[in-house]
Amino acid sequence: MSTNRLSVDDIHGAWAIMPTPALPTASDWRTEDSLDIDETARAAGALAASGVDGIFSLGTFGEAATLTPGERRRFMGAAVEAVAGRIPFFGGATSLNTRETIRQMREARDLGADGVMLGVPMWCQADVPTAVQFYRDVAEAVPELAICIYSNPEAFKFSFPTPFWEQVAIIPQVVCSKYTGTATLGSLMADLRVTRGNIRLMPSDVAFYAAARIDPEAVTAFWSSGASCGPGVALKLRAEVHRAIETGDWAAAKAVAEAIGGALKPLFPHGLFSEFSKYNIGLEKERMNSAGWLKAGPCRPPYHLVPEEFLVGARDAGRRWADLDRLYLAERDGQ
Repeated sequence: MSTNRLSVDDIHGAWAIMPTPALPTASDWRTEDSLDIDETARAAGALAASGVDGIFSLGTFGEAATLTPGERRRFMGAAVEAVAGRIPFFGGATSLNTRETIRQMREARDLGADGVMLGVPMWCQADVPTAVQFYRDVAEAVPELAICIYSNPEAFKFSFPTPFWEQVAIIPQVVCSKYTGTATLGSLMADLRVTRGNIRLMPSDVAFYAAARIDPEAVTAFWSSGASCGPGVALKLRAEVHRAIETGDWAAAKAVAEAIGGALKPLFPHGLFSEFSKYNIGLEKERMNSAGWLKAGPCRPPYHLVPEEFLVGARDAGRRWADLDRLYLAERDGQ
C-alpha cells in the first residue's frame, strides 16, 4: 500500500486507460473466471515500461460493471504487481451505493493501488448536493487513496456542472478527473477557474491540444484509451504539446491531434457519440484487439452484443491507430 497519497502535482502527462483482459470464453455467462491474468500482467507492465505517466482502469471498457468481486481483486493485484511502483496505478470502485464503493476502495487500497477512478452511483440521477456528498463520504472513509472523478454524463446521468467542481475542489483526496463532462472549451475554462488548480482536469487525447492552448499551466495531463492500442501515439502527443509550450509553435501538436481525430473517426457509428455510448465496451475492445498491442479479449455479458457494422468501424479505428503508433515510434527511434 502506498504510504503517501498522490496530490494534484503528481498528475501530469499521458495516462493510459487499460481494459480488463478476458479469456476466449468470457462472453458465455457460464464462465466463472473470465480474467486473462497473464495478459493483465503483461499489458500493465508494458504500459509502465512504455513511458506513460499513469494508468486508469476498471471504468467502462474496463468492464467494472460485469466483473465478479474475485475477478476485480485478481485484476488489481496482478496489475499493481506488474507496474511495481514505476507509475501510479488507479483501480476503480464505481458501484450503485456509497457503502459498496467504500468497500471496493478499501480493497483497492489494501492491494496497493495509488487511487481509484470513481463515478457517481448510477441508479437514481444525482443532483449536485448528492454527488458532492458522495465524494465527501468516500474520501472521509478511505483518506489514504487519491480519487479521480470519472465525469461521464452519458454513463452516470449527471452533467457534472461547474458548481459541482467548485465544491469537490476542496476535498483533498480528489486530485484529478477523467474529464469528459463538457462539450465546449468555454465550460472547461469555467471549471478550471472554480477548481483553482486543486483538481487536474484531464481531457481526452484528441482534446488535449485545444485544452492545453487555453491554459497550459493547468491542463498538463490527458487520458488515452488509445494508449491500449499502442502507447506511442499518446507519447508523441505529450512530447509535441510540451515542445509547443516551450517554443510557442503549436503546429506539430495540432497535426498530432488531427491525426488522432482521423484515427478515431470510424469508432463512432454514423459519427454519433450517443451511438458509440450504447456499445462503448464492445467497440473499444474490438478496436484494441484489432490494433494488436494487447489482447483485450471478448466482452463479458450482457454487453457482448454489438452490431457487426459498428464493429467494422471499430476494427478500422484500431488499424488506423496501430499505423500511427508505428509511424511515431519510428520517428522517435530515428531521431
